Amino acid sequence: MGAWQPLPDELPPEVRHFVEQLRQLKDGTGLSLAALGARTAYSKSSWQRYLNAVQPPPRQAVAALCRVAGLTGPDAERHCVRWELAVEAWPRPAQPPSADAADTPDTPDTARAVDTADYEDEPTIPWWDRLEERPPAPRPAGRVLLAAVVLLLVLLLTAVGGAVVFG
Repeated sequence: MGAWQPLPDELPPEVRHFVEQLRQLKDGTGLSLAALGARTAYSKSSWQRYLNAVQPPPRQAVAALCRVAGLTGPDAERHCVRWELAVEAWPRPAQPPSADAADTPDTPDTARAVDTADYEDEPTIPWWDRLEERPPAPRPAGRVLLAAVVLLLVLLLTAVGGAVVFG
């Protein structure tokens, strides 16, 4: 659709592949970022951050993009698996050193400790996508049937009464 800004060279391959796939998926919808934001619970500026690899998207944002793009089943799940791989490899912002960090040497193992809890998503899902949270309303099928039978009896009695009076 539009020209994307180049992704940073230092991005891990998993992140680069994931963001490129999201960009293709977004471009396939034909929607602008503002329109995509209107169709999902994520703003235009959030989509700009996600699609430019500034910040990893929440899993629900990926699912929402798949839904808007018409992907379901295994196709949508593939993007969620890519999300998991990308989040594991996503570069973490530099943290200020803590008192505990001074005791531990900064080896590649400790510097690269990945905690996906940092990226646990707090979904901002619109109310119409939260249907599974509400208990299903009881269906008044019995009432509708009863009303239909009563109406039929009233019509039948009216017809019989009219035939007796005028017949």
